[in-house]
Amino acid sequence: MDLDLTAGTKDEAARALARRMVAAGRVTDLDGFLADVAAREAQMPTGLEGGIGIPHCRSAHVTRPTLAFGRSARGIDFGAADGPATLVFLIAAPAGADQDHLSILSALARDLMRAEFTDALRAETSAARAAALIRGEDPQAEGADAEDDTTDEAPGEPRETGVTADDAADSGADRDGAEPFRIVAVTSCPTGIAHTYMAAESLERAAQAEGVRIHVETQGSAGFERLDPAVIAAADAVIFAHDVEVRERDRFAGKPTVDAGVKAGINRPAELIADARRRATETPAGAPTTAPMDRTGESADNGDGFGTRLRTWLMTGVSYMVPFVAAGGLMIALGFALGGYEISDAPSVADHFVWTEAHSWAALLFQIGGAAFGFLIPVLAGYIAYGMADRPGLVPGFVGGAIAITIDAGFLGGLAAGLVAGAVVRAIQRVNVPAPLRGIMPVVVIPLISSAIVGFLMYIVIGKPIASAQSGLTDWLEGLSGSNAVLLGVLLGLMMCFDLGGPVNKVAYAFATGGIAVADPSDTSLKIMATVMAAGMVPPLAMALATTVRGKLFTKTEKENGKAAWVLGASFISEGAIPFAAADPLRVIPSAMAGGAVTGALTMAFDNTLRAPHGGVFVVPLIGSPFLYLIAIAAGTAVSTALVILLKSRRGTKPAAAPEAAGTTAPAAAAAAPVSA
Repeated sequence: MDLDLTAGTKDEAARALARRMVAAGRVTDLDGFLADVAAREAQMPTGLEGGIGIPHCRSAHVTRPTLAFGRSARGIDFGAADGPATLVFLIAAPAGADQDHLSILSALARDLMRAEFTDALRAETSAARAAALIRGEDPQAEGADAEDDTTDEAPGEPRETGVTADDAADSGADRDGAEPFRIVAVTSCPTGIAHTYMAAESLERAAQAEGVRIHVETQGSAGFERLDPAVIAAADAVIFAHDVEVRERDRFAGKPTVDAGVKAGINRPAELIADARRRATETPAGAPTTAPMDRTGESADNGDGFGTRLRTWLMTGVSYMVPFVAAGGLMIALGFALGGYEISDAPSVADHFVWTEAHSWAALLFQIGGAAFGFLIPVLAGYIAYGMADRPGLVPGFVGGAIAITIDAGFLGGLAAGLVAGAVVRAIQRVNVPAPLRGIMPVVVIPLISSAIVGFLMYIVIGKPIASAQSGLTDWLEGLSGSNAVLLGVLLGLMMCFDLGGPVNKVAYAFATGGIAVADPSDTSLKIMATVMAAGMVPPLAMALATTVRGKLFTKTEKENGKAAWVLGASFISEGAIPFAAADPLRVIPSAMAGGAVTGALTMAFDNTLRAPHGGVFVVPLIGSPFLYLIAIAAGTAVSTALVILLKSRRGTKPAAAPEAAGTTAPAAAAAAPVSA
């Protein structure tokens, strides 16, 4: 407890409160824990309206579930729209998701939605009484134990609030004597800790005010207790307030659905409930609830702008495409390694395969990899449409992607097909259809109509112009030489190092892999692939080298992360630099980008080529001019290392005092990759 928190920034606040946890033996590595807090904060700001900040994370450096509370007189910016936070709750949960810590966190999250609770904390002058208040005890009771860190509330338990059928009339919500409106809701957030339960509490309170009966299923980090199927069947509408995929969402199929982000559930619950009422009115009742999920549209578009949603849709397609790229590309690379580049002309192994010949095995690997590559554009298009319209978008998306291959529209055609398919399905889902047809809409009507429309558009209307644009782009790339090619290398290098596995990085990577995912990739496409992989290796290698050369600038944990970064960088896993970037972004990210730009420029200038989409130094035999390629990587690594050392040296502080020093353990550095994306 710190009722006079003097920190000026959220990083300083987290450090001040975390030090108390270290002193209590609840946190074993201050810098490591703070790096985990920073990584969670990077996913989504933890400031809430009403002057509340709730930085939190699960961390391997936490021994027991712990909550630290600080009260700031001047306020600290945690990213809330209405201004700084005066009440700060730092929540530390052990790495293993368990019931104990959620019993604390879910209760706190729900309490934070009550004005009387936050007002009492702002007015309290005794740390012991404030602690008792947070634990749900009577602050005036004798013997309140400030070290007792458990509550009686079970985590993840579905709760019902709002009016019941008996008191609906008294509440004014049901003046004609009819049954109250029924809603079932699911809330979830990336870590399944605080926002999950805050959204649930906010929806429950709004439902009570509106005279609505609601059941909320909180899908937290320790699992969830499923709503009773009978409750779901009786519901008039569904609200999803989530930032991660709703688990087992088929249970809610056929219901009018409002789909929003978890912060919308916290900040705009009344709006979501009103939207649910409207959708229930527009959608005739009586549809079966066992049909595949029919997503009936977005509520206020999740509260995000079009640019944000477009990026999310594209990233969905790319994320599903990448495994096909890795598997298919590496098998093609192995085929080349065993049989040489002429293996591409080998006859089908289905007709000719000799068990004892290396050439046959090389052909087998090449042809399997080619088959996997054949799915790249359909998978990209299909899952872009899936990101926009859920499962009904898959069929027209895959169909549009397959047509893009047929008409030589390539990567651009796949992007367009996915966006068109998603838009068509979303438009069809908004059509008010008779109740008897709703059960067959997701499995028959939507796939049939949407595939026909997308096929028509791709073959007749937009496909040919896109194919021409793809051809023009290919010809332009083929014509690049000299300084133009070097500039392209600089751009690709900057993109690969900007967010270390995030959307910008993935766009550059998808652009490169799309170029080699053809039967006979051009020389320029092979150069682009080489440039992208080389630049992506620089950030972790540079951090590893920096911790080796000037270890005194880094914490003990950072130096351990540096050892893992050698392997991650050599394997072309840019995410190996994330712990460093999360702890010190203003020094690490510009340094990484500078080195990536140098490497990108040199690989283009050296005319390096690469036929494998992944593999790092382990596919060096497949690289054109491998010695020069390694020189380019070494040069970029040296530039990034020198810059990060220079910037950290001018900081003028010792490692132990470095703000937010990276601290995940060596294995955790690799595990951080999905978080960044």
